[in-house]
Amino acid sequence: YLQMPRLLASGEVTVGVGFTTDLPASAKRRTLRSTPIVLLRGDDVPGDLSLDDFCERPHALVSFAGGTVGFVDEALRRIGRERRVVLAVPQFNSLGALLEDTDLVAAVPEYAADILTANGRLRSQPLPIHLDPFPVHMVWTTAKDHDPGECWLRARIGVLLSDGSSPSARSPCS
Repeated sequence: YLQMPRLLASGEVTVGVGFTTDLPASAKRRTLRSTPIVLLRGDDVPGDLSLDDFCERPHALVSFAGGTVGFVDEALRRIGRERRVVLAVPQFNSLGALLEDTDLVAAVPEYAADILTANGRLRSQPLPIHLDPFPVHMVWTTAKDHDPGECWLRARIGVLLSDGSSPSARSPCS
């Protein structure tokens, strides 16, 4: 998501999917879905982790920019708490092997947790802190707004990735 504004502005990409914040004036955005953030873990401790346990555990963080502070840290700070991030990785798919049979935990979007828990070696639980669900956006350049091929592509992306709750995700050419 950090590269998306630059890639759209330069024309290197004409459509993208992800969480986006700042976009160039020549771009449009539609929300495809909102996804809750859940806690991913690979230990065998029964039950859900409490907020105290969550803060005490070492954390892995998915960071496309390589930083060790994220939106979870901001939410914890608001309630006077903090966590200990010991590892940052650039992609969700690397978390499986890192968390398995360890006390490391990671806060991830539910769709990523669904994939990573499919093999049965990891599990997810609700976060012990409230976070609003994160939007997943489709973004595109206005220069391609009415291009038939681009409209078709955005429509397919909407069908595949939309949860159906966002009416704007169903009309990709307006």
